[in-house]
Amino acid sequence: MAAFGFFMNRRLPALIRKEFIQVVRDPSSIAIAFVLPVILLLLFGYGVSLDAKRVPLALIAERPSPETQSLFSGFYRSEYFVPVPMADMAGAERLLVEGEIKGIVYLQSDFLRRLKTGGGAPIQLIVNGIDANTARLVQGYVTGVWLQWLQHRALEDRLPPAQAIDLQQRIWYNPEVESRNFLVPGLIAVIMTLIGALLTSMVIAREWERGTMEALMSTPVTMGEILLGKIVTYFLLGTGGLLLAVAMAVWLFQVPLRGSFWLLWLGSSLFLLVALGMGLLISTVARNQFVAGQIAIITTFLPAFILSGFIFEIGSMPTAIQWLTHLIPARYYVAVLQTVFLAGDIWPVVWPNLLALVLMAVFFLGRTRQLSRKRLE
Repeated sequence: MAAFGFFMNRRLPALIRKEFIQVVRDPSSIAIAFVLPVILLLLFGYGVSLDAKRVPLALIAERPSPETQSLFSGFYRSEYFVPVPMADMAGAERLLVEGEIKGIVYLQSDFLRRLKTGGGAPIQLIVNGIDANTARLVQGYVTGVWLQWLQHRALEDRLPPAQAIDLQQRIWYNPEVESRNFLVPGLIAVIMTLIGALLTSMVIAREWERGTMEALMSTPVTMGEILLGKIVTYFLLGTGGLLLAVAMAVWLFQVPLRGSFWLLWLGSSLFLLVALGMGLLISTVARNQFVAGQIAIITTFLPAFILSGFIFEIGSMPTAIQWLTHLIPARYYVAVLQTVFLAGDIWPVVWPNLLALVLMAVFFLGRTRQLSRKRLE
């Protein structure tokens, strides 16, 4: 046993060194591990936003007055709107149809009279509903401007008591209401999936195509050592990608990291082991780069992108799809990332997701070892 341990200890560093040499000599591996994450972070950090800002909005008052101008001034002060004054509905509707504006705020002729009598001021809001997300945001923003104006009027004692409103809003965890703070942490899960599953499966498939895997199998190394050498190598590579992504998130995109970095690292390490297990499992099934890449995209990358809660809210999905998301490892990792980044070390949220990742890592790595023994030794 001592001799076995001695030779294994000598062989394992050699295998890890061999894997790193292959990674360094392969430009595509470096691109997937470090260049692609930077591109994705820059694209989603600067180019993709779920916020609605500087929305062109037509403002129409049938009978202009100081009160209507006071209300409209709230839209001019808001960063969410680009007001477009219009004289009549016909012109505004034409611009809405042509896509020049996203909505219309219309104050009818009896607006001032009903405002002063407490009968409910008539305001019509017409929103372009082609983009449902933007339409909902515009509705909320317009309502916010209206309520703030009512509150301001109440403080000046110009409104009946029934219309006096004291609106106090407080947004937890993301007070800036920046979608970037929500998207960037979730994107790290996609990056770890690319490094762990897609890169690993394709690199090992390439070894089968070139015959280097058969040459390696002819040596005294065991299957366990081969798998461990690859796991260690790509785990370290994934950790480098993680550090790069976290550094860009915190320092470049100013995403707050309110929790512990070590808890973030623990969750990332568990997910990376899951992704590596999935990549190795794919490589035992597909020994062709194209096939391995297609399987990895369909079974790991796309589910991580669509069904993890990274962009689309899981609670808004159909019930059957919600149950399906429990089979997606990235779902649990995204929950850990968003919690640690935006809320902190909330253990009742983090622990169940970490446990799920542990179980999945054991399953995928164990299944990979089982199939590798049957097929290669």
